[in-house]
Amino acid sequence: MYELKPEYYQNKAIRVSLKNAEFVRKMLLECELIDRSRKIQVKEINNERILELPVRGDVEGSITIEQDEPEHYCQKISLKDRLDGELKEHELQLLPSGWQIIGNIIIVNIPGKIWDKKHLIAACLLDMYPNCKTVIQDHGIKGQYRIPDREIIAGSCTETVHKENGCLFKMDVTKVMFSKGNMAERTLMSAYGDDETIVDMFAGIGYFTIPIATHANPEKIIAIEMNPIAHEYPLENIKLNHAENIVESRYGDCMDVTPEGIADRVIMGYVGTTHNYLKPAINAVKSEGGTLHYHETVPEDLMYERPFERIENAAREIGRCAEILEMRKIKKYSPGVWHVVVDAAIKD
Repeated sequence: MYELKPEYYQNKAIRVSLKNAEFVRKMLLECELIDRSRKIQVKEINNERILELPVRGDVEGSITIEQDEPEHYCQKISLKDRLDGELKEHELQLLPSGWQIIGNIIIVNIPGKIWDKKHLIAACLLDMYPNCKTVIQDHGIKGQYRIPDREIIAGSCTETVHKENGCLFKMDVTKVMFSKGNMAERTLMSAYGDDETIVDMFAGIGYFTIPIATHANPEKIIAIEMNPIAHEYPLENIKLNHAENIVESRYGDCMDVTPEGIADRVIMGYVGTTHNYLKPAINAVKSEGGTLHYHETVPEDLMYERPFERIENAAREIGRCAEILEMRKIKKYSPGVWHVVVDAAIKD
């Protein structure tokens, strides 16, 4: 029954019910089909708790899936251990302790004091992650469009397809941002939108549009993006995720092209000058009411005041009401500053 097919897949798993899980696990162990580098995960699918058993390839008699977010056991040999003997002690202490993997690209921040060792460090990272092909140094972001300032250290291709929460995101990591730190918010948004019309302002490559189109059942999503480079990717990602019949992609400034009075839900997933666009966002909500998801970066001491006041004041100025429903802290944006999301009910 359990026979490994010849094709090898790095992150394959099979899903089994809890009552059958132990029997199947033992059979896979006996046949040496379990991938011991990854953890067994508990998932809830269609209101049923199941186990995802990581396997080394397709298993005959079972349906194999590719895990969205595989959980690997800690590397037995760390980057520091691998470079012990290659770098001096003070250089080892400067090595980055973490990095981001998007698709098959590793994004890292190597300190300037050991920049001359960048190729050695990059080679080590590629050895640690055989599926990755490129290592890129991250210098931060710049400009109104929040374009990444990045350079290639190893490899050549900067375009990749990243899989998350059952969605495919194609992007060039040197041209557009993709923060894995926002994954929880993208997953949360994917649970909303059944039979709704949604306006996704500052849509980027489809960070929120694609999960909602994939996992909810929206009537329509209007995705707006003014960055000409970023705008190319939602068009591709809409096709990749088979959402052509759901999503309308609009190119332009949200101040000019945001529709009025049609939305059950409006997402403002940009930080920086987001508050300047609150009036067109609120105007997009139907007269009978809807929900606003407003993102802002705010000093910690103003966290429970400024975002609320900005939403309420903008609504009042155009003759509408805003009721604050919830605020979520997404992540630390900079020292003393948080990226937050405020949910508000908009009414006439």
